[in-house]
Amino acid sequence: MPNPDLNGILSAFPDETLTGLHMKRLTLIRHAKSSWKEKGLADFDRPLNARGRSDAPLMGRRLAARGEMPDLVICSPARRAVATMKKIAREAGFPPCRIVEDERMYPADADELLRIVREIADCHDDVVLCGHNPGLTEFSNLVSNHFIDNIPTCGVVAIDFRLDSWKAVVPGSGELRYLDWPKRIGDPD
Repeated sequence: MPNPDLNGILSAFPDETLTGLHMKRLTLIRHAKSSWKEKGLADFDRPLNARGRSDAPLMGRRLAARGEMPDLVICSPARRAVATMKKIAREAGFPPCRIVEDERMYPADADELLRIVREIADCHDDVVLCGHNPGLTEFSNLVSNHFIDNIPTCGVVAIDFRLDSWKAVVPGSGELRYLDWPKRIGDPD
């Protein structure tokens, strides 16, 4: 954790060449709206419903408009999460080879997500986690400087860290860049 006396200095110089620190961006994406139609279907196997199938491409276009291009996408293997990420990736132009399914993402609480993040190789500066609530919202609240009541379905939260290593992510070390969701109207910045 940075020396508390340096916090003002670090925020005053956003250029990483001046601070000596790199920027890591973590984007959290909650899976799109899923269907409950099939009785007896395991939670893991639930597909997207019609709204989910339309919301995911919308959010992919919004990510593309922001110029977002992650080095790595870590996704829950649950059917609805994989379908969400594939639709977002297609619209945003993320290469499918960057999507990795990790069984620990289903279901993952905040502590498990923190363990996953700390294992990310430092060569990746921009990473997406696609998964489930309540874990994603709890994790966002754990590591960022802003409280979010609930990440909506297909919601996107971007958090920046002034760190050289993912291993250094600790509670409160991130800065919320934006929160976006399909029904949002107006500029989220």
